[in-house]
Amino acid sequence: MISLTSTNYSFPLQKGVYHGKVRDVYNINDDLLVMVASDRISAFDVVLPKGIPFKGQVLNQIASTFLDLTKDVVPNWKLATPDPMVTVGLKCESFRVEMIIRGYLTGSAWREYKLGKREICGVRIPDGMRENEKFQNPIITPTTKADKGHDENISKDEIIHQNIVSEEDYAIIEDYTYKLFDAGTKYALERGLILVDTKYEFGKRDGKIYLIDEVHTPDSSRYFYSNGYKEKFEKGEPQRQLSKEFVRQWLIQNNFMNEPGQIIPEMTPSIIRSISDRYIELYEKIVGKKFEKEQYHGNLSERIENNVLSYLNTLPINNY
Repeated sequence: MISLTSTNYSFPLQKGVYHGKVRDVYNINDDLLVMVASDRISAFDVVLPKGIPFKGQVLNQIASTFLDLTKDVVPNWKLATPDPMVTVGLKCESFRVEMIIRGYLTGSAWREYKLGKREICGVRIPDGMRENEKFQNPIITPTTKADKGHDENISKDEIIHQNIVSEEDYAIIEDYTYKLFDAGTKYALERGLILVDTKYEFGKRDGKIYLIDEVHTPDSSRYFYSNGYKEKFEKGEPQRQLSKEFVRQWLIQNNFMNEPGQIIPEMTPSIIRSISDRYIELYEKIVGKKFEKEQYHGNLSERIENNVLSYLNTLPINNY
């Protein structure tokens, strides 16, 4: 199986490119962004050495689905998906925070809680809670957005005090975060899932705030199966999950959490295939339809380039 782990395109009127952990983002004329979802995979803030076939297609198509489903709830940046691994949209000035919203005490929040912390990002968490317990109301625990290395927890008050986001703009993205999470929660329940936690990113263009980047994908979200949740919670058993957590758990079991001296375990063909199969399973459960592996003849990178160029050629000739 072939995977796409790097890109190096030169599109018409291209002003630059940003290579992120997973996505490569091309700036077209300081007006549009061409976002390529590669097959790279990251965990514990490090990109793993091998790609996962079809992962980019899975993530891009899930994100595209939810951008369409929520466009009447919150304005978003998407204009088109000219290739299964590509989204083209409006270029916005991104806020330097990620809005993480949690409906349940799990993951990193639970690990900190278990160590005795009762406040995360300025939000108080009651004593006596258990792993995977539902919060009375969802909580927002923002982080700074790091280009490299670790994102850092930060409180709402610190964000406003440091003028990372103005108080007026923060009120809007906070409201959008709750609305998106509510919409995602209702959609997940229809699929037999619980949207446990997720993150959103926002940007601003011409004075208007937009949802940008991905939304409700297994890379940015955690899902539990709703069937059996209560029984497993009452027994203190691990929940059945749909998220990238299975990759993190594989790394933890192999003594890697990106701490000093630790070495990334070998990604064998069977491990790569199993991760690819899990991502496809995630797509089919979350979206509710069969995943169609995009067929291509020849070079995968060339297919993407040709599809993007065909789309850009449909735009007004004076601009592109």
